Amino acid sequence: MVAPPRSAYLHIPFCHKRCFYCDFSIIPLGDSAQAPGSPGITSINAYLDLLHREISIAPKGPALSTIYFGGGTPSLLKKNEVSDLLINLQRKFGFQDGAEITMEVDPATFFENDLNGYIGIGINRFSLGAQAFDDITLASIGRKHKRSQLIEACNWINNLFKKGILRSWSLDLIQNLPGLNLSKWIKELEQAVLTEAPHLSIYDLTIEPDTVFGRLHKKGKLNIPIDSEAQQIDFETNRLLKSRGFARYEISSYSLPGHASRHNRMYWSGSGWWGFGMGATSAPWGERFSRPRTIAGYKKWLEQQENQLLEKTLFNEKSKPMPLDELLMIGLRRREGVHLEEFAKNAGWTKKECDKNLKSLEKFWLNFINEGYLLTNNGRYFLSDPKGMQISNQILIQMFLWWDSLDLDQ
Repeated sequence: MVAPPRSAYLHIPFCHKRCFYCDFSIIPLGDSAQAPGSPGITSINAYLDLLHREISIAPKGPALSTIYFGGGTPSLLKKNEVSDLLINLQRKFGFQDGAEITMEVDPATFFENDLNGYIGIGINRFSLGAQAFDDITLASIGRKHKRSQLIEACNWINNLFKKGILRSWSLDLIQNLPGLNLSKWIKELEQAVLTEAPHLSIYDLTIEPDTVFGRLHKKGKLNIPIDSEAQQIDFETNRLLKSRGFARYEISSYSLPGHASRHNRMYWSGSGWWGFGMGATSAPWGERFSRPRTIAGYKKWLEQQENQLLEKTLFNEKSKPMPLDELLMIGLRRREGVHLEEFAKNAGWTKKECDKNLKSLEKFWLNFINEGYLLTNNGRYFLSDPKGMQISNQILIQMFLWWDSLDLDQ
């Protein structure tokens, strides 16, 4: 059974342009995105109206402990636009004392005064989308900002953090980008540590088919690290960051003590959350639902909700629980892993089903256990760091094969 939802994700889909690796649900506005009277401003206003309407028709729920503005580029919004969304959320759900309120920001979309403005209306954590520090690399992946703008943005945010005005902040990087060999990547990491960000999100490059990188990769024109080099890069990432005091609390997340993202941990713990906006995924009571990825589709879906309230996953009495295979998939990303029997019982399994089926899962995982990729302790299974985390997909594939082999109707 999923805990009642105490988190909310708001999708702000607007960007200046689409990066070469990105297949997110976004709306590129061009360089005039923030110009008064521009089509971009008109698009933003129309979208925010839809977002407010969706929040207003959502079912009631417990007070929120985490709120996350993601995108897209939320820092294309003015502070009053972000404030209005927070006010609407607070009116609907209420906020717990000390709620973590995170906003993604992109270099070259804000000034120092903008950060103060966002903090003034309730934002207490920023997630800065760096992706890389090297200007050649940034240009090769389609990013708009330059290294100098990124360093400036880091300094602005960190000054607010050190003064105690900002609770925490995070920096995003992508490893295994084209042209970034191990020595170049170490320089990127060293620069990231120098920013003094207390949280680092280190994502592996994923090649999505319908992207610039996807098309280049299909033609054999994308120079990315081979598997053995990618594993070495991950190993050195783990080694360097641990030597600087960071703990790897999830496959892609490193933090100094006290700075793990509560919102991130919510996702990987299997808790429920509300999602609002075009392309946003929600799972308030366990069952996931993803909204349409186009503005026209999202608007049509919202109008149906307003008239008929069709989406059953938003209502506790109608939604299904999160399937056990999905709970295991997300739970294994965490440092503490999963307690198999506890997760199975929470998914509604009987003691007899646990005894029979979980033993068969252990057989699927036996080689990984014997080789030290998957560790066990009092019924809890977790990936070794870094070996197990490097091959987590292979371990999950065996879990899905186990899941498909089960006859759960008998």
